[in-house]
Amino acid sequence: MTKNEEKALQAAACRVRMGVLTATHGAKAGHPGGSLSAADVFTYLYFKELNVDPKQPKMENRDRFVLSKGHTASGLYAALANRGFFPVDDLPTLRHIDSYLQGLPNMNTVPGVDMSTGSLGQGISCACGMALGLKKQGSAARVYTLLGDGALQEGQVGWHGKAPNDEEYAQGMAELSAQLAELEAG
Repeated sequence: MTKNEEKALQAAACRVRMGVLTATHGAKAGHPGGSLSAADVFTYLYFKELNVDPKQPKMENRDRFVLSKGHTASGLYAALANRGFFPVDDLPTLRHIDSYLQGLPNMNTVPGVDMSTGSLGQGISCACGMALGLKKQGSAARVYTLLGDGALQEGQVGWHGKAPNDEEYAQGMAELSAQLAELEAG
């Protein structure tokens, strides 16, 4: 990554953080801490890594992102807005009665959201299912997910949620692990 690309990402991350604060202030509620701590992740994914197009949020060959810690929706919304999926000026409507930006991501109302989430620990299962489905379709699209500490303590992520004898689950986890290793390698 060049210095100019790095500076552009840092500026975008700053705008995402400002969006988090604008959204949660407008809502007079929310979880700004979790969103702020994930701002760099959202920024890197939406401004560098993900194959997405704000003009075509449902294009078939797009990469997918599942926010397993749905309570940090304001961070996801700020990244999506700053990437051009919807107007940044909509962020202060977070959690308002008639707003499409509610406290948890909704794939039916928010452009760029690939999975409705909120129940902790379910995002990884959704991401694995998406990855397997895309792989079976022969798609090169990738699937990313972000879990928080609460999601990591829930049943679907805990020991009783894993099915080591289930070949498809193991394949999905292998795909996600390979993607993670690729990201970490730079």
